[in-house]
Amino acid sequence: MRKILSFLALCSSMGISQAIAQTGSVKGFVKEKGTGELLSATNIFVQGTKLGAQTDDKGYYTVVQLPAGTYTIFATAIGYDTVFHTVKVEAGAVINRNFSMEAKGFELEGVSVSARAIQKKTNVNISKTTITAKEIKLLPSSGGEPDISQYLQVTPGVTFTGDQGGQLYIRGGSPVQTGILLDGITIYNPFHSIGLYSVFETEAIRSADVYTAGFNATYGNRSSAILDIHTKDGNNQRLSGLVSASPIMVRGMLEGPLMKQKKPDGGSSTFLISAKHSYLSSTSKSLYSGLGEEFKKGLPFEFTDLYGKLTFSGNNGSKFNVFGFNFRDKASVLDNLGATRATFDWNSYGAGTTFVVSPSGSSSLINGKFAYSSYKINNEEVNFSPRSSSINNFEGAINFTYFFPGYSQLNYGIEVAGQSTKLDYRNSLGNTTSFDRNNTTAGAFFVYKKNFNQHFILEPSVRFQYYSSQGKFSPEPRLNLKYNVTDKLRFKGAAGLYSQNIVGIKSDRDVVNFFNGFVLSPDQKILNTDRGAVNSNLELAQHAVFGVEFDVKDVEFNVEPWYKNFSQIIQLNRTKGVNPDNNYDFQADKGVAAGIDFSAKYTKNRIFLWGVVSYQKIQYTTRLENFDTTYTTQTYPPPFDRRVNINVVASYTAGQKKDWEISARFNYGSPFPFTQTQGFNENINVTGSISGNPLTQNGAINTIYANTINGGRLTPYHRLDLSVKKIFKLGTYSSIESTVAVTNVYDRNNVFYVNRLDNKVYYQLPVFPSLNVSWRF
Repeated sequence: MRKILSFLALCSSMGISQAIAQTGSVKGFVKEKGTGELLSATNIFVQGTKLGAQTDDKGYYTVVQLPAGTYTIFATAIGYDTVFHTVKVEAGAVINRNFSMEAKGFELEGVSVSARAIQKKTNVNISKTTITAKEIKLLPSSGGEPDISQYLQVTPGVTFTGDQGGQLYIRGGSPVQTGILLDGITIYNPFHSIGLYSVFETEAIRSADVYTAGFNATYGNRSSAILDIHTKDGNNQRLSGLVSASPIMVRGMLEGPLMKQKKPDGGSSTFLISAKHSYLSSTSKSLYSGLGEEFKKGLPFEFTDLYGKLTFSGNNGSKFNVFGFNFRDKASVLDNLGATRATFDWNSYGAGTTFVVSPSGSSSLINGKFAYSSYKINNEEVNFSPRSSSINNFEGAINFTYFFPGYSQLNYGIEVAGQSTKLDYRNSLGNTTSFDRNNTTAGAFFVYKKNFNQHFILEPSVRFQYYSSQGKFSPEPRLNLKYNVTDKLRFKGAAGLYSQNIVGIKSDRDVVNFFNGFVLSPDQKILNTDRGAVNSNLELAQHAVFGVEFDVKDVEFNVEPWYKNFSQIIQLNRTKGVNPDNNYDFQADKGVAAGIDFSAKYTKNRIFLWGVVSYQKIQYTTRLENFDTTYTTQTYPPPFDRRVNINVVASYTAGQKKDWEISARFNYGSPFPFTQTQGFNENINVTGSISGNPLTQNGAINTIYANTINGGRLTPYHRLDLSVKKIFKLGTYSSIESTVAVTNVYDRNNVFYVNRLDNKVYYQLPVFPSLNVSWRF
């Protein structure tokens, strides 16, 4: 077999080498004129031929195997002037030609094929949503501050658990099963305790890719979904920025050149820094005390986010980035009198480098990363022991991309990462788990995309993942494909195997849980739901997705039924201590999630409409130990099993100068499940000490939970948000933006949590008006 593969590889390389020797290539980067920002999804065409390319998320394109001759190539994108270049191609040569595009808001007459249409025909895009900063701003901005967290809530397949302490659950997966990447670097908790905001600065985002299922082998060590965020480079022409203030926070961003780009193909160096700080705990008392009792005590949420980036670009488009971040969050839970019942705080920081190399004389692209990050969370609660969790991570990777005619390409790479985790945790039975783990992972992936005449796309991929602490090697084949029946109708599908060695530490008894800890998969014995020892302590999953895309005039429809089998979920042993013969810290559960997502999007002229309807059913199965050494298994819905989720978004740009923006969003979610309270008992200290007199002491009250896990359901969730933005133009680059926003317009009482001791219901945010003013320069 090895000889056969070697022979085929040799024949293939000889064929490619012969084709390259007889033809030439054109490559380069596409940037926005005036800022130097890289433009993805831009179409590159060779006039008079069927050859072309599209820029990737790095703004890079390459047109290969052009016969020798002189050609006119042009770049076109929605909202930009079309740019033309004349190039002379010689056999065996690689020509570097960059494009600088000027934003105009209209396309050149006669260019009828948009970037979005080409992308649909040349990429599978199964269970994938790409988000830009411009699209984030189309939604009503809660508190007047646009944020990617708010946009993710309307993405097909995403379930959001609330305004306070909310987390995102993607197509049946928990937060730990979703990989969050910032320029390729792992971020462990991207959302603040007040769930309206993330750690990411909207103005610094170039694009974000959300993979809700069936992602290819480029991504590893996550078993459900991926959120991959790419930040922009600093402005290479002038100093620019933003200062913004609202009752919730103040934020700012500054960017500019350290060394200006003096010619279109010249090098440059830039910087970008951003900062935001929330003072809601103070302003909620003074500005919103009339909205309800909870505002009189203040909303106990604070956060600070800092980010900085340096970019050094060469003449041929190669670049080197250095960046760092520090994200902090603090929250409290108050009782009826305003006294603190619990505090939560976490801190995340890190630094790293990324690079992109466009080798001279080659149309390939090389990119990589080296970085370190750290995350730590602490929780102190009345009548409970303190809990804490931390994870430190270093990672490095290098990837290679080769381009072929007809939008085909080969991508492969290697990755190495090391993690160190610490955990101190006490469960509802009073049992403590302390854990200190280290691990090194190594991965290699291969992704080959073959586009057959823009009718059929075949994208097989495979990932090989090795976990040193487990001594486990995990081969993970995956497949994506697409068939373009017509320009308006397309079928697509994906399937694959996934694994991860990071376990989430959260209570599944409540929907809202501020404590979001992490620990590496243990090396101790773990039993499954049948009390059998598992072969591997990794979390394992299998995905299958099918989809249909169809366009009716200006409306884009997408339907995707999906299925995820979480064949092994590593969890803390919920009944540790009940059976002395099975006193392990962890156990292996399993789960099945399935659903279907419908979406429709309309974008034309001044109108943007987007509707999403989702249905899902999630079932976990766990083992419960009994005091008589027997056990039972129970199948139950996890606390994020929202069966129906509906989102409708509308935005309209008004005014002769397009200086008014009106946005609305409505969300409906069916009830979340929760574990009901069966009763209470008093924990009496009978040690015989002075303070332990059972006849006179008042013992601590313990909650007795119902035997059925998550057997109850809360009330349905629904909310309407509105915002109106006015832009005041002050000069060529300077403007004032004023946004009036109202969250929860009709003051719906959406349940936050229920205090089990007094049965008092606490609600999410009430009607919440705000005013935001921003200065752009």
